[in-house]
Amino acid sequence: MTAADWITAVLIPLGALFSLIGMIGLVRFPTLLGRMHAAAKPDTVGLILILLGTAFQLPGLGAALPLVLVALFQCVTIPVLAQTLGRVAYSRGQIDAERLVVDELADALPEAKARQSE
Repeated sequence: MTAADWITAVLIPLGALFSLIGMIGLVRFPTLLGRMHAAAKPDTVGLILILLGTAFQLPGLGAALPLVLVALFQCVTIPVLAQTLGRVAYSRGQIDAERLVVDELADALPEAKARQSE
Protein backbone atom coordinates (compact mmCIF):
# COMPACT_ATOMS: atom_id res chain seq x y z
CA MET A 1 0.00 0.00 0.00
CA THR A 2 1.18 3.48 -0.84
CA ALA A 3 0.97 6.58 1.32
CA ALA A 4 -2.03 7.79 -0.71
CA ASP A 5 -3.83 4.52 0.07
CA TRP A 6 -3.18 4.95 3.79
CA ILE A 7 -4.40 8.55 3.74
CA THR A 8 -7.53 7.47 1.88
CA ALA A 9 -8.05 4.60 4.32
CA VAL A 10 -8.08 7.11 7.18
CA LEU A 11 -10.00 10.03 5.62
CA ILE A 12 -12.95 8.16 4.10
CA PRO A 13 -13.96 6.27 7.28
CA LEU A 14 -13.38 9.45 9.30
CA GLY A 15 -15.72 11.32 6.96
CA ALA A 16 -18.28 8.53 7.27
CA LEU A 17 -17.97 8.75 11.06
CA PHE A 18 -18.68 12.49 10.98
CA SER A 19 -21.74 11.86 8.82
CA LEU A 20 -22.92 9.14 11.20
CA ILE A 21 -22.51 11.49 14.18
CA GLY A 22 -24.55 14.12 12.32
CA MET A 23 -27.28 11.57 11.64
CA ILE A 24 -27.39 10.53 15.29
CA GLY A 25 -27.67 14.20 16.30
CA LEU A 26 -30.43 14.69 13.77
CA VAL A 27 -32.44 11.93 15.41
CA ARG A 28 -31.56 12.68 19.05
CA PHE A 29 -31.67 16.47 19.37
CA PRO A 30 -35.05 17.70 20.65
CA THR A 31 -35.28 21.10 18.93
CA LEU A 32 -35.43 22.20 15.32
CA LEU A 33 -32.38 24.43 15.66
CA GLY A 34 -30.34 21.61 17.22
CA ARG A 35 -31.36 19.27 14.43
CA MET A 36 -30.41 21.84 11.80
CA HIS A 37 -27.01 22.20 13.41
CA ALA A 38 -26.55 18.42 13.49
CA ALA A 39 -27.56 18.16 9.85
CA ALA A 40 -25.35 20.99 8.60
CA LYS A 41 -22.04 20.98 10.46
CA PRO A 42 -20.88 17.35 10.76
CA ASP A 43 -22.22 16.35 7.36
CA THR A 44 -20.28 19.15 5.69
CA VAL A 45 -17.06 18.13 7.44
CA GLY A 46 -17.77 14.48 6.64
CA LEU A 47 -18.29 15.20 2.95
CA ILE A 48 -15.09 17.25 2.76
CA LEU A 49 -13.12 14.43 4.40
CA ILE A 50 -14.59 11.88 2.01
CA LEU A 51 -13.83 14.11 -0.99
CA LEU A 52 -10.29 14.67 0.26
CA GLY A 53 -9.78 10.92 0.69
CA THR A 54 -11.12 10.37 -2.81
CA ALA A 55 -8.82 13.05 -4.24
CA PHE A 56 -5.76 11.11 -3.08
CA GLN A 57 -6.80 8.25 -5.38
CA LEU A 58 -7.07 10.40 -8.49
CA PRO A 59 -4.20 10.61 -10.98
CA GLY A 60 -3.59 14.36 -10.79
CA LEU A 61 -4.71 17.75 -9.53
CA GLY A 62 -6.77 18.38 -12.66
CA ALA A 63 -8.90 15.33 -11.93
CA ALA A 64 -9.50 16.53 -8.36
CA LEU A 65 -10.80 19.96 -9.43
CA PRO A 66 -14.45 18.83 -9.60
CA LEU A 67 -14.14 17.53 -6.04
CA VAL A 68 -12.87 20.94 -4.92
CA LEU A 69 -15.86 22.57 -6.60
CA VAL A 70 -18.26 20.20 -4.82
CA ALA A 71 -16.64 20.98 -1.46
CA LEU A 72 -16.74 24.72 -2.14
CA PHE A 73 -20.38 24.57 -3.19
CA GLN A 74 -21.22 22.62 -0.03
CA CYS A 75 -19.43 25.14 2.20
CA VAL A 76 -21.25 28.06 0.57
CA THR A 77 -24.78 26.68 0.37
CA ILE A 78 -25.27 24.75 3.62
CA PRO A 79 -24.79 27.73 6.01
CA VAL A 80 -27.12 29.88 3.90
CA LEU A 81 -29.73 27.12 3.81
CA ALA A 82 -29.53 26.52 7.56
CA GLN A 83 -29.81 30.23 8.35
CA THR A 84 -32.76 30.69 6.00
CA LEU A 85 -34.55 27.64 7.36
CA GLY A 86 -33.99 28.88 10.93
CA ARG A 87 -35.42 32.29 10.12
CA VAL A 88 -38.49 30.82 8.46
CA ALA A 89 -39.09 28.48 11.39
CA TYR A 90 -38.69 31.40 13.82
CA SER A 91 -41.07 33.64 11.88
CA ARG A 92 -43.70 30.89 11.83
CA GLY A 93 -43.41 30.36 15.59
CA GLN A 94 -41.96 26.85 15.39
CA ILE A 95 -38.97 27.67 17.61
CA ASP A 96 -39.24 27.11 21.37
CA ALA A 97 -38.32 30.58 22.70
CA GLU A 98 -37.55 29.19 26.17
CA ARG A 99 -34.54 27.32 24.76
CA LEU A 100 -33.00 30.41 23.12
CA VAL A 101 -30.17 32.02 25.04
CA VAL A 102 -30.26 35.23 23.01
CA ASP A 103 -33.24 36.20 20.85
CA GLU A 104 -31.82 38.59 18.27
CA LEU A 105 -34.86 38.38 15.99
CA ALA A 106 -37.42 39.46 18.59
CA ASP A 107 -37.21 43.10 17.51
CA ALA A 108 -36.60 42.46 13.81
CA LEU A 109 -39.68 40.31 13.21
CA PRO A 110 -42.37 42.89 14.14
CA GLU A 111 -40.58 45.55 12.07
CA ALA A 112 -40.46 43.25 9.03
CA LYS A 113 -44.15 42.41 9.36
CA ALA A 114 -45.00 46.13 9.62
CA ARG A 115 -43.02 46.84 6.44
CA GLN A 116 -44.78 44.02 4.61
CA SER A 117 -48.25 45.33 5.46
CA GLU A 118 -47.48 48.80 4.08
